[in-house]
Amino acid sequence: MPLVFMIFALAGWPGPVPTGCARILAVETVGGRSHWNFMSGIIKALVDNGHTVTAFTPFLEGDRDNYTEVDISKGFTMGLDMDLVGLLDYFRNPFWMYNDFVEMGRLQCDLVYGSDEMRKLLQQDRPQPSAAGFDAVLIEPFWSECMSYAAARLGLPLIYVTPLPQIAFMEHAITGHVSNPAAVSNVLTVHAVPETFVERLTNSALLLYGTAVQRYKEFVFKFTEPPKEYDLLDPVPPSLVFVNRHYISDAPSAVPKNVVDVGGIHLKAAKSLPKDVLEFIEQSPHGVIFFSFGSTVKMSTIPESIKKAFLKALERVPQRVLLKYEDEMEDKPKNIMMKQWLPQRDILLHPNVKLFISHGGISGLYETVDAGVPVLGFPLIGDQPRNIDNLVNAGMAISMDLLSVTKESFLNNVLELLNNKKYSVNAKNAMKIFKDRPMSPESLVVYWTEYVLRHHGAPHLKSRALNLPWYQYYLLDVIGFTVACISLAVFIIYSIFKYVVCTKLLNCLRNVKAKFE
Repeated sequence: MPLVFMIFALAGWPGPVPTGCARILAVETVGGRSHWNFMSGIIKALVDNGHTVTAFTPFLEGDRDNYTEVDISKGFTMGLDMDLVGLLDYFRNPFWMYNDFVEMGRLQCDLVYGSDEMRKLLQQDRPQPSAAGFDAVLIEPFWSECMSYAAARLGLPLIYVTPLPQIAFMEHAITGHVSNPAAVSNVLTVHAVPETFVERLTNSALLLYGTAVQRYKEFVFKFTEPPKEYDLLDPVPPSLVFVNRHYISDAPSAVPKNVVDVGGIHLKAAKSLPKDVLEFIEQSPHGVIFFSFGSTVKMSTIPESIKKAFLKALERVPQRVLLKYEDEMEDKPKNIMMKQWLPQRDILLHPNVKLFISHGGISGLYETVDAGVPVLGFPLIGDQPRNIDNLVNAGMAISMDLLSVTKESFLNNVLELLNNKKYSVNAKNAMKIFKDRPMSPESLVVYWTEYVLRHHGAPHLKSRALNLPWYQYYLLDVIGFTVACISLAVFIIYSIFKYVVCTKLLNCLRNVKAKFE
């Protein structure tokens, strides 16, 4: 299984900026489209409000005012379309994945801080940190604290960007706190909320194991590998964390003050659809089903038996079907239009789209919620099972296992979602909840970024738990002291009781002996 390599771009000195505008260094460390969707949404919000951003990015979209991209991705690129069976086999065991993810995080740090451009930016003889020309660092951490090195070296406020709906097992290192595993599901679990004993047990095991592995791996790498530049300084906690989360994609939970939910910030206004796609949708009297597994896997790699089950079922529905599919297909049903790429956001917003068949990626999740379209989910990896389960809990989705699907089960669920009005009603209700916000995600990003800059990193937002060693955070010293006090009290009571009983018993024996004498 190939690793997801980091690809990025960098411009040098950002130059002078208008008074009152911040200069932001942004680093996208993961070459995944959904990751860049979230990061680019945050960057756009800052740029649109007059701030200057210089970005490391694998997905060049063209320079615009106050925004610079320079591509140095050659040698770092890799295809994100993966074989489905291999993908599922690789991600089947979340406990095993933790080991690999920490190594991937360190690899990304090697790529970022090993580049010539970054070395120039962080040159050791720089007279002052401010000479770097930036006011803050915006970066996506991926399973390792080493990414904070740029902010630590430059002495700048650090803002983390998390495209997943959870910070996962780095939560304590980043925020100082850990979500209660009895109420908040781990990002790699298959359930939205732990409801049974087994789910709570699994959730707790993933949390403990993931945290232990991350700490152990970081320690081993630091002391067994040749010295790394990014290990020379201690990791710094971020001033802010922007999380791709909303009540629809994640059950409500307690979060620290410096964690800001901006789920759906990547959503853009609808664009005109290609003429052939628009005609196909509008000339469908019974509506359209949109079927896509995004950019993570190739639909053409689905096992033939499952592919036939899909096609046999879809040719029996009255709706037309838009299918994202990479190769040619023989005996394609007449009601299906296939294309290698389809504008997902724009299609879902068309009122004639009645159902979205999806793998549950977080970008697509917000797009379908924002459009109010029911979902038939086939979650594959990572956060996708958890994402789909949240939609199931919202009453707008049905979840299925891809490798065990049959024509009958697939067709029954498609018809259930199309014909039972409760799913479309619940989808529209989820859309209303999603859109009902006191501030837009863009406004939140701008306000809190400027707040951190106004208050010199806003250290008052950071939890004091960051200053506590782990045994103090979990109150092990307090628990130990309490147990010792209780044990001492029990021992004293026992000793007194033993002394009293023994004294009375001895006196009784003496009295008995005296009577016989």
